Amino acid sequence: MLLRNLGRSGLRVSAVGLGCNNFGGRTGLEESRAVVHKAIDLSITLFDTADAYGNRGGSEESLGQILGERRKDIVLATKFGLPMDDAKVLSGASRRYIMTAVEASLRRLRTDWIDLYQVHQPDPLTPIEETLRALDDLVRQGKVRYVGSSNFTVAQVVEADRTAHDLKLSTFISCQNQYSLLERDIEAQLVPAMQARGLGLLPYFPLAGGLLTGKYRRDTPPPTGTRFARVGSRPERFLNPANWAVVERLRDFCEKRGHTLLELAFSWLAARPYVASVIAGATRPEQVEQNVEAASWQLTPEDLAEIDRLTDLARR
Repeated sequence: MLLRNLGRSGLRVSAVGLGCNNFGGRTGLEESRAVVHKAIDLSITLFDTADAYGNRGGSEESLGQILGERRKDIVLATKFGLPMDDAKVLSGASRRYIMTAVEASLRRLRTDWIDLYQVHQPDPLTPIEETLRALDDLVRQGKVRYVGSSNFTVAQVVEADRTAHDLKLSTFISCQNQYSLLERDIEAQLVPAMQARGLGLLPYFPLAGGLLTGKYRRDTPPPTGTRFARVGSRPERFLNPANWAVVERLRDFCEKRGHTLLELAFSWLAARPYVASVIAGATRPEQVEQNVEAASWQLTPEDLAEIDRLTDLARR
């Protein structure tokens, strides 16, 4: 497994990461255990979760029970900020809440430190200086090694970076934002800003909720057991005419070269110089194997140019 630095930091992560959002919810403890151990056996080092995953705490608790001595073999990333109660009192990025949230995550994860602690979403009620000072204190205390953002706009990323440098605080080393062959909006402004500041990208929804797995066909019911077949999956978020046009063109591109759409989705992201790790969830060990193998297609400059043309042309 190829290791990459996360941005300009010294933190090295596997080119394929494991998203743990299913743990403690869709995936039970023993099923999650099989996925985690398979991922580690395949040299995946980046495990990404959040306090809110798994019905508020379930994902972290599952990881805490499963990892044991293998905790030291991975880069453990989690997030805070989404509501952890119905009243939304336990949420946000204030100093008061951060100090409570980190202790709760450490307890659930059964660890003394978090490798990458990420603000899950911007908090409009808290100045970024307050958030950064609190996170810097956690780094100095050794409870957190590095900090990052998630779902920040380009303006918010720039403000956070400038504030941290001006005040000599720990800076964000990463951004976690939606990015895939079907969602490339961040390339216009966010990616250049990240590159200028040495931030690494951890894309979420790399498979567009499953649309880029190749399992789905236009005007055909989703296969039983797939994400889009589940109640409450909100498939309309991804299943629209523009996306179908892209998917069908890219599927033809893959078939002509003897590859799958899944391989293209992973390998295209892995080929982006600013992407540190392609994080994808898995509910079975076999899916972990497929994800790792899918990132091995070495796309040529000509391939990448054609992909750019196809994705742009399909949306016109």
